[in-house]
Amino acid sequence: MAEIRPFKALRFDTEKAGSIEELVCPPYDIISEEQRQAYLQKNENNIIRLELPKGEHPYEEAGETLRNFKEKGILRNDVSDAVYIYEEEFTVGGVTRSFKGCIVRVKIAEFSKGVVLPHEETLSKAKEDRFNLMKATNCNFSQIYSLFNDEKHTVTAILDRCSKGQPLNELSDGEGVTHRLWAVTDPVEIETICKEFADKKLYIADGHHRYETALNYRNYCRENGIGNGAEDYVMMMLVDMEHPGLLVLPTHRIVRNLADFDAEAAMKKCAEYFDIEPFSGTDTIESVLEEKYKVGEKSFAFYAGGDSYQLLTLKEKTVISTLLHDKSESYCGLDVTVLHTLVLERIFGIDAENMAKQINLTYVKRFEDALNAVESGQAQCAFLLNPTRVSEIRDVAAAGEKMPQKSTYFYPKLITGLVMNEIV
Repeated sequence: MAEIRPFKALRFDTEKAGSIEELVCPPYDIISEEQRQAYLQKNENNIIRLELPKGEHPYEEAGETLRNFKEKGILRNDVSDAVYIYEEEFTVGGVTRSFKGCIVRVKIAEFSKGVVLPHEETLSKAKEDRFNLMKATNCNFSQIYSLFNDEKHTVTAILDRCSKGQPLNELSDGEGVTHRLWAVTDPVEIETICKEFADKKLYIADGHHRYETALNYRNYCRENGIGNGAEDYVMMMLVDMEHPGLLVLPTHRIVRNLADFDAEAAMKKCAEYFDIEPFSGTDTIESVLEEKYKVGEKSFAFYAGGDSYQLLTLKEKTVISTLLHDKSESYCGLDVTVLHTLVLERIFGIDAENMAKQINLTYVKRFEDALNAVESGQAQCAFLLNPTRVSEIRDVAAAGEKMPQKSTYFYPKLITGLVMNEIV
């Protein structure tokens, strides 16, 4: 199964580069150009110069910047091989949570081998961008986020034991999330951790583009007779999928620019498949959905303006498997599958291509943003969802299937810049 290894991470020397708070950034794909400029204005050594390069020749410039950082000692390789322990602590809904995982090198395997499993589709443009960056820099600047099954939670217990001392880095990112990093260099502890993964599969939570890019880069190296074996591995953050601090948030859908949109007519059509309950006061949506979530109902809220909404609850759960007879029970049981198949496609006429191109559909993470889009007239209606369960992600991936677009939102995102993996 999963083969993992320690490595000598490339890390910032804060004495030369500046404070670690000024050197890290969120994942590249959620950063606007305005935010990118702000990071560089705060500190020109910010990892964003490497992870999200811009300019006429961005990839070549990233490669040159990396060489320059190393020559000046801004970035240095650790002396000893290590397994890195990474913790995020955060507060959501007044509840403080935290989770820990280990950052390691993972041996790359095709999805067909069943060792590393995806759960969502990827876009070719993003993979081309990441591939060009890897060719120019031979480095992973951010870690892929993956989950694993560990019924006895042995790995987490080991990581807790090995992270009792002072962390190498500790910082707050300004968004209410505290990040901590430790390095395990004891060969005995490292061997113990690595052996724990010998019987485990890994389920990608976030970073599908980067994993497929790593596969392409490995194949590129083999075809061109370059590399020394390091290209067979990619940097990952591995977390117990039953860790109590793990949090998946929902991604809501807003519908816009549909011709002849009629909310009342749509609800009449939905009545064929759903029990529909009217509610007053949008401030109750989240609590009402949570109650349905707890008892396993397939429910979501429909909002078309004002101070009221409709709660849609699926009447007969077998209807999806009848329509999608080639899909697994796990896939058919997803809330997003129910919404996409019965409502967005059959009633609103928004097909899979339309969804992928976001012609009439937009995905938003914040509950308030979904409501505001409708109230401001930017959208015709919104569907508010419950989060996908981690067990559902595992089961769909294990069935060799991929979820509808934007089915999961793991919170918080892993920060970029604490550790880097040179492919040398």
